Amino acid sequence: MSINVLLVEDDELLAKRVESHFAQTEFQITVDNTGAQTLERVQEQAQTGTPFMMAIIDIVLPATDGLQLAKELNTLTDLGVIMLSSRDSQADRIAGLAQGADDYVCKPVDLLELELRMRALYKRLAGARNEDESEEFIEYADFKLHPDNRTLINPNGDEARLTEAEHKVLICLIANAGKATSRAKISEDIGQPDWSPSDRTVDVLIGRLRKKLGDEKDQKRIVTVRGKGYMLSA
Repeated sequence: MSINVLLVEDDELLAKRVESHFAQTEFQITVDNTGAQTLERVQEQAQTGTPFMMAIIDIVLPATDGLQLAKELNTLTDLGVIMLSSRDSQADRIAGLAQGADDYVCKPVDLLELELRMRALYKRLAGARNEDESEEFIEYADFKLHPDNRTLINPNGDEARLTEAEHKVLICLIANAGKATSRAKISEDIGQPDWSPSDRTVDVLIGRLRKKLGDEKDQKRIVTVRGKGYMLSA
């Protein structure tokens, strides 16, 4: 079985290293060096061939910024996204996750680390797509969540597609509805137990979820419980 993966990288040497490393694995690497090329390919592949499962995107790209590309892919597709960057700061990682990325790998790229992160992401994506379809919706309060395609439907009938990470966070909050859930617990449930409790990454994911839930300043479905974490209100 081949797993189609897009590598959006304008560094030809790195692209060749990645292609060579994964040549004998189930990951089928396709290389693009611009965001425009990637958007065209993703839409074409969805219509004519086996869709891509995930994309690995360099933050610094010619013409199109990698963060903007991640945002567009998150809007158009349900691809898993791993960002690549030579900058190893919390702010840069948060910026990637804020645009819909699922993971973040720093340059110089350790190919074994990249492979392990790709396998972990694929496992989460495949698990989400193959969940029992007999339960069509998970309902809570006034919204519905489709567990198979990660679609969130608000009371007005508006739909929003969740990223894999957003979906995992919401499932965690639903499972613990009515009580505060710590950042550490949320990190563990979405498969990132190494994130520090002081890391703002979980906060960014919560912020994205609040927007998709339609939270307003005076009426929030996700409540911050000072010193304890987050709680989903009815």
